[in-house]
Amino acid sequence: MIVVTGATGALNGATVEHLLTRVPADEIGVSVRDVAKARSFAERGVRVRPGSYEDPAALRTSFEGADQVLLVSSNDPAADAVALHRTAIEAAVAEGARRILYTSHQNVRPDSAFAPARDHAATEEILAGCGVAWTSLRNGFYAHSLGWLLGPWQETGEIAAPEDGPVSWTHRTDAAEAAAVLLAGSPVDGPVTLTSRTAVTFEDLTAIAADRTGRKVERVVVDDGQWVADRVAAGAPEAMARMLLTFFTAARRGDFAETGPRLGELLGREPRPVADELA
Repeated sequence: MIVVTGATGALNGATVEHLLTRVPADEIGVSVRDVAKARSFAERGVRVRPGSYEDPAALRTSFEGADQVLLVSSNDPAADAVALHRTAIEAAVAEGARRILYTSHQNVRPDSAFAPARDHAATEEILAGCGVAWTSLRNGFYAHSLGWLLGPWQETGEIAAPEDGPVSWTHRTDAAEAAAVLLAGSPVDGPVTLTSRTAVTFEDLTAIAADRTGRKVERVVVDDGQWVADRVAAGAPEAMARMLLTFFTAARRGDFAETGPRLGELLGREPRPVADELA
């Protein structure tokens, strides 16, 4: 059995949908906080059980009988993500899972300026020592994040943001489908980088936006501190604004510039281009 956590979320929910086209429903289980939100899966024959990274006993019940477990990374900035991931990994091992897969991020390392990357690096270290086969899905930076990072360029005609660097923007739906392909029969040991084939800067995105809209769009580089202040003034929590700033710090160091063919190979087609996100 394949058990997927976070299946009511956008990423792993899409993975379950793709799995349903590849394996019988009774070979799929989901571990979710709210089973009512997974009703559509249950109606199609998927095993639905409650589970939370904060509840080891419930996790073990939801992982019962699993050959493979796909763990979604915590996205709560206030939580101790690494401790939560450790709990989930230990529960999967205790229930006899033969492989654990984890939704990580491209180019993770302990000294990354991007805070979530440090959590991913620590989690991969736990996986490497857990005693069972593991796969870390090092997904490229999700393209839907551009909605938060580019600002209201459609209204202002300006992409006003801090200095950046090349990023291999990757569509979350493509990453979800690739995870399903791996779960359904294409196992990979250790980290696997899943990104688009090209990396672009905000300057490049400005040109793409202008081309797609037929309007003049300008790139304006904003001081880091001013960008945070502007975000807070617009209503964003300061902690969130500062966390997003670490994206720019890491991007201009080249942390997200890595590209590769593996995502396209797993999909059997070209990944969606970042231009689609600006359409």
